[in-house]
This record gives sequence, C-alpha cells and structure tokens, in this order.
Amino acid sequence: MASREEITVCEDEVRSRYSHLEKMTDLVAVWEVALSDGVHKIEFEHGTTSGKRVVYVDGKEEIRKEWMFKLVGKETFTVGAAKTKATINIDAVSGFAYEYTLEINGKSLKKYMENRSKTTNTWVLSLGGTDYRVVLEKDTMDVWCNGQKMETAGEFVEDGTETHFSVGDHSCCIKAVSSGKRKEGIIHTLIVDDREIPEVVE
Repeated sequence: MASREEITVCEDEVRSRYSHLEKMTDLVAVWEVALSDGVHKIEFEHGTTSGKRVVYVDGKEEIRKEWMFKLVGKETFTVGAAKTKATINIDAVSGFAYEYTLEINGKSLKKYMENRSKTTNTWVLSLGGTDYRVVLEKDTMDVWCNGQKMETAGEFVEDGTETHFSVGDHSCCIKAVSSGKRKEGIIHTLIVDDREIPEVVE
C-alpha cells in the first residue's frame, strides 16, 4: 500500500506533466509522428472566437498567437532532432466548423508515414529492463536509438553488409542482405547479442 506522501508526490508529478493540458481549453487536434529520433506528440489549440493558435511539440509550446482575425491559414514549425518541417493547415469546412491537417516535409501525415516505412526500418526491444527504439535510415545508413544518432562501423561481408553499433554493453548489428527479388530489394535485420529482433511497423 502506497503511503499518503508517495501518492501526493505522484499526483504532483502527474499535475506538472499535464499542467499545460488544464489550460488547453481550445485543444482541437493531437497527432503522433514517428521520426528517427522518437515518436513526437503535436497538440494544437485553436480558439475559434479569439483566433488564438497554440502549437505544442512534446508538451513544449512552440508557437503562440493570440487574437488572430483570420481563422484559417497555416502554422509551420519543426519537430525532433533533425528539425523536420511540419505544417498545420486550418481550413473552414462549413459555418464555424474547421478541419485541421498535419503535413510533414510537405506531405500529408499519412503519405509521409507510408513513404517513411519504405525508407526506414524500426525495431523496438527491451534490454535489461530498458526499452529501446532503433531506427535505420536506409538512404543514409544512419542508425538512431532512443533519439540519439549512433556511432556505427560498417563492413562488407560475404552476403551483404553489416553495420555494427552498441547499446549499453550490448553489441548490435544490422545485416543488409539482398532478397534476390527486385521488388523486395534489400532485407535489413537487427541482431542484438546474437538474437534476431522482429521489425515493427509504425
């Protein structure tokens, strides 16, 4: 049974973590965007009487505009370590109804994520009680782990290439092997401590 003090501390933590939510009376949209350095949460407030616009990325205020006479338009900002360009489009649907769409690098979120699944591989694994999200950017062969770009060493092997890096005291290797089929191209496999990790689809 948790003591009263522990419960108070937990409540305070929750309150401080969600304190910006209490103020978000005009919250109209929330998106989750999976990038190489992690999954980012974008929240958007739109006051349809005052024209107020507020954009939060991972709980941090990025844009705040009070008293805007034009209720439609767009807000552009960046997300994540690589400063990926994001734009929220505000369009009037009818009367006082509005539609909010998020674009990442000029593509709709859906298109961007579909394209991303072709250009990246993502693995999620747990090592020693810690969760890790490993992302390979196939075009650059950059490897990201929990928001950090990893130091890697690549080598050619008999059936393809291997990209080596370490997570804590665990040795990791991404093997790239040709599938032999033109449509499939190259198959990337993550091996951690001689164990193959299944890929996840975000």
